[in-house]
Amino acid sequence: MKRLRWPRWMPIDPYILLLLGTVGLAALLPARGAGADVASGASTAAIAFLFFLYGARLSTREAMDGLRHWRLHATVLACTFVVFPLLGLASRGLVPVFLTDPLYQGLLFLTLVPSTIQSSIAFTSIARGNVPAAICAGSFSSLVGIVVTPLLAAALLGSGGGGFSADSVVKIVLQLLVPFVAGQVLRRWIGGFVARHKKVLGLVDRGSILLVVYTAFSEGVVQGVWHQVSPVRLAGLLAVEAVLLAVMLLLTWYGAKALRFGREDRIAIQFAGSKKSLAAGLPMASVLFGAQASLAVLPLMLFHQMQLMVCAVIAKRRSHDPEAVASEKSAEPGEPERSEQPAAPARTRVGTGNR
Repeated sequence: MKRLRWPRWMPIDPYILLLLGTVGLAALLPARGAGADVASGASTAAIAFLFFLYGARLSTREAMDGLRHWRLHATVLACTFVVFPLLGLASRGLVPVFLTDPLYQGLLFLTLVPSTIQSSIAFTSIARGNVPAAICAGSFSSLVGIVVTPLLAAALLGSGGGGFSADSVVKIVLQLLVPFVAGQVLRRWIGGFVARHKKVLGLVDRGSILLVVYTAFSEGVVQGVWHQVSPVRLAGLLAVEAVLLAVMLLLTWYGAKALRFGREDRIAIQFAGSKKSLAAGLPMASVLFGAQASLAVLPLMLFHQMQLMVCAVIAKRRSHDPEAVASEKSAEPGEPERSEQPAAPARTRVGTGNR
């Protein structure tokens, strides 16, 4: 039997549909009482295992090799953890006209999470950019984000971010940092197993995220936080996020040009510096926001789907740039391109498992 595939013409990431289905399930059948305690415990364990796998997957050698291109990585990190948060802080002026205060808190949190890995690599490859640089940039961003995102949340969100406290710091260390470090330490022995079974473990990744979403939204439904959101507010949030994404895409492309990066490096900077990771942000939000996590992750979920759709179009157009076509035609037969890029993936959409 032929394997069923998601239609290429469908613009929506199928995993987003699963996430929306999980939100619907939480709205209709939220976990209550003892069931809520079980779901919360399972969610905590899933988050820890998720970051253990992140640590086991991240190649320390690749990360160290990528340090040679420090200007590119510094640029991506600056976009992710400096420019994005500044734009998030500037959006405070949109309250209460476009955003409610809880939605603003979620939007600000969105600007603090690290970049993706998988989708940055895929889109950079499609656009014929510097793929090795995209790999390292995404890995650095994820690694730095484990420490920097909670610190930025403490500084910028404060008590308004779901009660950020010393207890939250302890939870972050135990649930995120300790499992990640354990995965790095054990990578020497389990790295091969993780690489061989990455498809199966990828399902575990996504299942863990669905469990986190269900638990967070169930708690939000029980607490009644969804009464704070109206269709008009959601439309305002989408408009603000569209502007935010457009600004970052333009800034990363033309800013990299002003810094005299070559075309391939500019592509890597644009795709790695303009994205935010849903997979990394969801577990952090569940730790930082508690009952308010459902509203906190809503802006991130919407932005994630938006960035995939927009970047898929941009990557396709970049692949047809005259400069890229001329470079490909001038390459000698059998000689690898300068950035040694892998073949472009057949599909431009990348699931929510991106890091």
